[in-house]
Amino acid sequence: MAEISNDYALGRTPQEARKPMWDVFMVRFGAVATLSQFILGATLGYGMTLKQAMIATFLGSILLEIVSLLIGIAGAREGMSTSFLTRWTGFGKVGSSLIGLIIAISCIGWFGIQNAVFAEGLIKAFGGNVSFKLMSFITGMAITIIVVFGYKMISWTAKIAVPGFLLAVAYATYKMLSEHNLIELLNSSPPGEPLNIGVAITMVAGGFMVGAIVTPDLSRYNRNAKDVFWMTFLSIFLGEILINLIAVLMAHAVKSSDVVSIMLDLGGWFAALLVVFATIKINDINLYAASLGVTNFLDAMFGIKANRGLMTLIIGALGTFMSTIGILDNFVGFLVVLGIAVPPVGGIMVVDYYILRRHRKVLDETRASGKLPERFEKVNPLSLLAWAGGFLVGYFIKSGIPSLNSLIASAVLYYVLMKLYAVATNREVVEFEQVETI
Repeated sequence: MAEISNDYALGRTPQEARKPMWDVFMVRFGAVATLSQFILGATLGYGMTLKQAMIATFLGSILLEIVSLLIGIAGAREGMSTSFLTRWTGFGKVGSSLIGLIIAISCIGWFGIQNAVFAEGLIKAFGGNVSFKLMSFITGMAITIIVVFGYKMISWTAKIAVPGFLLAVAYATYKMLSEHNLIELLNSSPPGEPLNIGVAITMVAGGFMVGAIVTPDLSRYNRNAKDVFWMTFLSIFLGEILINLIAVLMAHAVKSSDVVSIMLDLGGWFAALLVVFATIKINDINLYAASLGVTNFLDAMFGIKANRGLMTLIIGALGTFMSTIGILDNFVGFLVVLGIAVPPVGGIMVVDYYILRRHRKVLDETRASGKLPERFEKVNPLSLLAWAGGFLVGYFIKSGIPSLNSLIASAVLYYVLMKLYAVATNREVVEFEQVETI
C-alpha cells in the first residue's frame, strides 16, 4: 500500500511503470477539458466574436504547447516530477525545496477554490437543497482519497470523467444546434462587453501555464519523446480549441457566460451535473502536483522521506477544510501572484537542461540503471537570482502575458548570468558546491 501511494515521488519512474500514450493523454486531457476551461471559453465568447476567440485560443495554445513539450520531454527522459527534476536542472537542493513548496501552496490553494466551485455547481445542478459545507466536504475528501492512490487511480477516474464530460458537451451542442441557426451563431456579435484580444491570449496561456510547467508530473509516465509530443499536443489543442469553440457558441446562443446556467438551459440538469463533475479532473491534478511538491520539499529541506499518499491525505484535508469555511476566496490574489512565480522555473529548467547541459552527462550515465545521480548542487545562487528577476518582470510588466514574460525573462537572465560567471571564474562548466543525494 505504501509503495503504491508513494508513486515514485523521490526517484525515477521505471520503464515497467510507463503507460501507453493514450493513457497519459486521458489524464492530461481531463486536466484541460474541465468546468474551468468551459468558463474560460464562455468568458471569451461573451466578449468576443468567434473568430477573435479562436485566434486568441490558437495563439495561447501554441505558447502552452512549446513550454509543455520541452519540459515534458525532460520529465519523460529522466522519469522525474517537476519539483524533483529541478535538483539537476539548475536549482539544486535549496532551489528545489523552494519550488516544491511554492507549487504545493499554489496547487493546494487552487484545489480548495476548485473544490468550492465543484460543490457549488453540484448544489446548483441538484436544485440547491444541500448544505454547501457538507457538499464541499464530500467532494474534497472524495478527490483526496482518489489521489492518495496515485497515478493509477487518477487514470481510472479520467476514463470515467472525460467521456462523461464530452457526452454532456455533445448533448448540449446538439440541443444548441437544434434550437439555434449555426450560421447566425458563427457570425453573431458578442453579447457582453468587448474583450481585448491581448487580454484574451493572456487568459488562455496564463490560465494553464502552471499546468504546463508541471507537465513532468505526468510525462514521467510516458515511454518516449514522441508520446510526450502527442500527449501534450492533443490534450492542449483539443482541450483548448474544441472546448473553447463550443463554449463560445453556447455563450452566444444563451447570451450568458455562466456555464452552469448555459448547460442547464441547453442540456438539462444531467448535462450540467456531468460538466461540473469533470472538475474532479483538474482538481485531482492540483492535489497530485501539491503532494509531489510537499514530498520533495520535506526531502530536500529536512531529509524526511515522507510518503506521498500520507501527504496527500493531510494536504487534501487542509484544502477541503479551507474551502468548506470559505476563506480561500480571500487568497485568490495571492495565488495569482504565485502563478507568476512558477513559470520562471520552466525557463531556467529548459536553459539548464537543453542549452547549458550541466548535468546531462551524469543523468545519462545513471538513467539506464534507473538510479539517481549520487550528488547535486546544494544551492545555485544564479538560478535563484534569475528566478527572482523573472518573477519581478512578470509581476510589474503588465503588457503581454505576465506568465510568459516571467518565463522568458528568467531564461534569458539565467543564461546570461551563467555565461558571465563562467567567464569571470575562467570555467567552461559552472558548478557550485555539491551534496550527497541520500
